[in-house]
Amino acid sequence: QVRLVESGGGLVQAGDSLTLSCTASGLAFEQYAMGWFRQTLTNEREFVAAIKWNGGGPLYGESVKGRFSISRDNSNNMVYLQMNSLKPEDTAIYYCAADRQRRRSFPSDYRPAYNYWGQGTQVTVSS
Repeated sequence: QVRLVESGGGLVQAGDSLTLSCTASGLAFEQYAMGWFRQTLTNEREFVAAIKWNGGGPLYGESVKGRFSISRDNSNNMVYLQMNSLKPEDTAIYYCAADRQRRRSFPSDYRPAYNYWGQGTQVTVSS
């Protein structure tokens, strides 16, 4: 059974940094791209970042480019999202997701490309 568990969310002030972690189990983690998405109460789940199965080709959503960084540790089945210069509009529930395709050539920003999801971790940025 595939399980993704996010951690690291919390309440921070604008301009602060925060690192989210996602621990994966039940899949050959090193063979799947991983992504981060976020969702607010009023918006659809938005793409944040993704990383290729081998750690290459990171991809970022326009709203987080230059501020967020995704990385992974295949030896420990973990993926991270380093978030810098946080803004109130970054407030959302952040979800970790695993690609449905093994060894995809490029990480995807397309939500249906991911078939396993964590429960999410809340990030709140106060102004």
